[in-house]
Amino acid sequence: MTDRIRTDALKLKKLIREAEALADESMIACARLRQAMLAARQNPAVEVTTGQRALMRLAQAEGQALALSTNLLRVHDELSKVARETMADDDIPTEVLPEALELSAEGEAAVLADA
Repeated sequence: MTDRIRTDALKLKKLIREAEALADESMIACARLRQAMLAARQNPAVEVTTGQRALMRLAQAEGQALALSTNLLRVHDELSKVARETMADDDIPTEVLPEALELSAEGEAAVLADA
């Protein structure tokens, strides 16, 4: 294996993990936003239906963020397969458990069904 291939592999490994972390941060931010929206709506001076459409839109955004996370997990798995095939003796690939991909597919199907 050339140094260039190893360098590229290490860069890809770093970038996929960064992308996965950002997807998680996006979901955390959405959860915080939902919590704040619901807390604000509990003010007695605010109608209980206030912000309902915004909450529905946020739920869609959360579903899309989860779908993004699922697809990044699949990208990670594919990159790991390539690394295992081309660099069998290096520590570049990371294992993505098949159960994680199955759970991701189930979760994605549920989100799509709710959309």
